Amino acid sequence: MTIYHEGQRELQDRFDTRRLADRIDDTLMHDTILPDEKSFIESRDMFFIATSDANGNLNCSYRGGDPGFVRVIDERTLVFPNYDGNGMFLTTGNIQVTKQVGLLFIDFERGSRMRINGTAEIVHDDPLMKDFVEAQFLVRVTAREVFPNCPRYIHKMKLVERSRFVPKAACETPVPSWKKFDWSKDVLSENDPARDSSREVI
Repeated sequence: MTIYHEGQRELQDRFDTRRLADRIDDTLMHDTILPDEKSFIESRDMFFIATSDANGNLNCSYRGGDPGFVRVIDERTLVFPNYDGNGMFLTTGNIQVTKQVGLLFIDFERGSRMRINGTAEIVHDDPLMKDFVEAQFLVRVTAREVFPNCPRYIHKMKLVERSRFVPKAACETPVPSWKKFDWSKDVLSENDPARDSSREVI
């Protein structure tokens, strides 16, 4: 079995990379998260996630938190929280329908990255919910393909400051200013933190 479909094979043959692609599939691709990969994932404070809806329309999203907000549960499973957002649920809504996800983790300082493709599910009563402050629910991902990715085009960047909006047990999470704008403030959910006038607005 190969991970490649006809379109990928056509381009591999056009540019004479089929042998290289097969070698990557044979030697680098695996379906479990290795110990060093677990350490890499859990050290990240952000990742990108791709999903698709039932019609094949794609969505790509950014997820950020403090290091450790993505947790590897076992060699096939990782979990991350869904925090308060804009209420569209584009990524997690797609997960509810198709379950297919692609995750990309990048270390911009050291120049390394890895991909995880697999299936995901939304869990509202996950026993780990208590470990993630202000999580609406958790997303559990089951890995199908895990592999490192060539780092040569990663731009070197350094962290300036982590977002103040990442929930923490030690302090109250501020409210984003857009939730106080005229176009949004009258349609917020009944339990939206922005309805609390004592909350700091940034």
